[in-house]
Amino acid sequence: MSAEPLQSVYLFTGSDRPKHLRALRRLRARFGPEAVEQLSAESTSGVDAVAACNALGLFGGHEGGRLVIVEGVERWRKADLEAVESYLANPVEGAVLALYAEAPLRGATLADLVAKHGQVLDYNVPRPNNLHRWVAGEFKRLDIKADGEASRALVEIVGEDSMALSNEILKLGSWAGGEPIARADVERLAAPARESAAWALTDAWGARDLPTLLEACELAFENNKEPFLLAVTLASHVGRVRTAQAMAEEGLGVRDVAARLKIKEFPARKALQHADRYSRAELDAALVRLAELDAAIKGASRLSSELELLRALIDITRTAEQPVAAV
Repeated sequence: MSAEPLQSVYLFTGSDRPKHLRALRRLRARFGPEAVEQLSAESTSGVDAVAACNALGLFGGHEGGRLVIVEGVERWRKADLEAVESYLANPVEGAVLALYAEAPLRGATLADLVAKHGQVLDYNVPRPNNLHRWVAGEFKRLDIKADGEASRALVEIVGEDSMALSNEILKLGSWAGGEPIARADVERLAAPARESAAWALTDAWGARDLPTLLEACELAFENNKEPFLLAVTLASHVGRVRTAQAMAEEGLGVRDVAARLKIKEFPARKALQHADRYSRAELDAALVRLAELDAAIKGASRLSSELELLRALIDITRTAEQPVAAV
């Protein structure tokens, strides 16, 4: 972008948000800091964005032009687009309007408008089944050594959010310090981007770490997580662990367990690890106890849902040797 004459307007759209931000940084570098105005479509209308561009023409602006960035333009309505369309029919010389869509656009109107007067930069990551290739490409671009299994593991753990993946790639690269990154490193260090509260809960239960489990539960309450949803997630996980344990007794490995359960290898491996820490009788009892919790939360108990969840967590995690924790 730096070698080309600047357009009056740019639209950044698509799912590859890290690439959008890199392109925006290159665009910003062509203007002095005082010549850049950053706005949000949440509080900025199309009329406001146009006014910011027109300020260059009215008051002379800054030598070298003016850049107006508006984030979240997928929120704009018809009136906003009409204001921008009217402006682009006769834009201010030296003013550049950069529109950044943080989510998919509602239709093709804005993209068609920008394509007519400027440039649409539509960057997308691959579909979920091939997202690991994008991750591998990012590792390579940053000169971080990582094998294909590390790239797959990162997608399995973090999910499909390109910004979350990009942040984890940078974190892993910094940690590795030039050394190769393997799947085991990713599984140990990567942070799940989605359902982190539920993840912390199931991980602590699987590790049979009661203090950490209760702490994770309290933190989830502080973050307004519903006890019912936490209980449902935990019951689903315990059921998966029980099934994985039975499959392991049949001699099945991680890949076969993942295929049968129709999940990725990372959660299958986690389920098998957790299964090693509980007997079949304990898992059966845990499922019964969680069914009782479900009934209690739905009205069978006069106690609060939070207290019922804490009591159940203690019951399904502690060993016979562990004392009952105070709730």
